[in-house]
Amino acid sequence: MESAVAPPRSSAPADDGRTRDRVSALLLEHGPQTATELAARLGISPAAVRRHLDSLVAAGRIEERVAGRTGSDGHRGRGRPARRFHLTDAGRSAFPHAYDDLALTALRFVAASGGPDAVRTVAEQQLAGLEARASSAVESAVRAAGGAPVDRAQALAAALTAEGYAATASAISGGGQLCQHHCPVAHVAAEFPQLCEAETAVIGRLVGTHVQRLATIAHGDGICTTHLPGPLRPGNRTAPARPVPGERAAPHSAPTEQSSTALANDRERTPA
Repeated sequence: MESAVAPPRSSAPADDGRTRDRVSALLLEHGPQTATELAARLGISPAAVRRHLDSLVAAGRIEERVAGRTGSDGHRGRGRPARRFHLTDAGRSAFPHAYDDLALTALRFVAASGGPDAVRTVAEQQLAGLEARASSAVESAVRAAGGAPVDRAQALAAALTAEGYAATASAISGGGQLCQHHCPVAHVAAEFPQLCEAETAVIGRLVGTHVQRLATIAHGDGICTTHLPGPLRPGNRTAPARPVPGERAAPHSAPTEQSSTALANDRERTPA
């Protein structure tokens, strides 16, 4: 008895993905185009390409813009305006790029020409804009509050998240921690730690206290962790109700003169 042959699985999703990649590539290579122009280049119907365009628009990779028709003399012509599709920044970022290589090449040249201090200056200038934006956000967020370092770190985490760092902040017994779950310059910072050092200094200025970097993504850690030293916050820890086993009890205060005399009298009245 012959075994039944399973029908081949449909590759429609994979085909759709390849077609949409081709649409994006055509927009990158030839610039904004209409659905009809894209359909002609792809060899499919305008209705079919429209389905892929709708999906790309929904994903934020392209956007549709209305452009008026122009004649050969440069004047706007009659008729329905053309609707052309453009790549968005998100659509462009999906293509391979060499930003890290370019940054590394530039910083290597700076290091060779001016030494580590020159690299540090570049890092500080690169972070100046981030510090200005985050500073405004932090000051606005803590103006009504007391502005303790941990409170400022909470506001800073929100500002850094808006910049793409995916940051969080939490209070701990020794102060607080600021965690960055993403680093946009991790590959560059792995070779040039001045970027991490400049960023740590910015964090310290924004939270208003000296901070200590415990871990960085650039050095292979899962997240960038910055410790904010400070006093215990109320409610973070409570004193034990009784001495902890193994710990020495606190010394008692010295007895007063009256109590010393009473103790001496008791000893005198005690039979031998």
